[in-house]
Amino acid sequence: MITQKAKYALKSLMALGSLKPGEALTIEEVAQRSGAPKRFLEHILLDLRKAGYLGAKRGRSGGYFLIRPPEKISLGELLQLIEGPMAPLPCLSRRSYRRCDDCTDEETCQLRRIFGEVFYSYLLLIESLTLHDLLKTPAILEETVARAAAGATPREIGAAPTDPAGE
Repeated sequence: MITQKAKYALKSLMALGSLKPGEALTIEEVAQRSGAPKRFLEHILLDLRKAGYLGAKRGRSGGYFLIRPPEKISLGELLQLIEGPMAPLPCLSRRSYRRCDDCTDEETCQLRRIFGEVFYSYLLLIESLTLHDLLKTPAILEETVARAAAGATPREIGAAPTDPAGE
């Protein structure tokens, strides 16, 4: 389950990702479009700016804007930045590995094996999706997620959806 902070961050990035090049949103506008409280959003946008996702400009037409294209912003990367380690067990974490206190043998641990398979599938899916995918219309997004879940490569996932009419 993702936290409210992650939801606010993703919704904020979606608002910024829908802008035309050269446009920016004030923090008030981002808050209005994302539904995030302004005081909470200030911390989120600062973290995203420090991580290299956002730029900011001052002045009358100032505000926040994406500095990376939505196609280059992985949902998995974002969630790891905002949430920290996502592994269901500490022994499955790539960045924060820690042996489970009660584990006698990782090689034969059934919990590690089962949760490892589930977690690996989740990572493949979430890391193959981008902010650009979140900006798609619902029908196209559903097809994108279905292709990703079926094991399509990131390049195949980014391909145009099939036309049901065959045209």
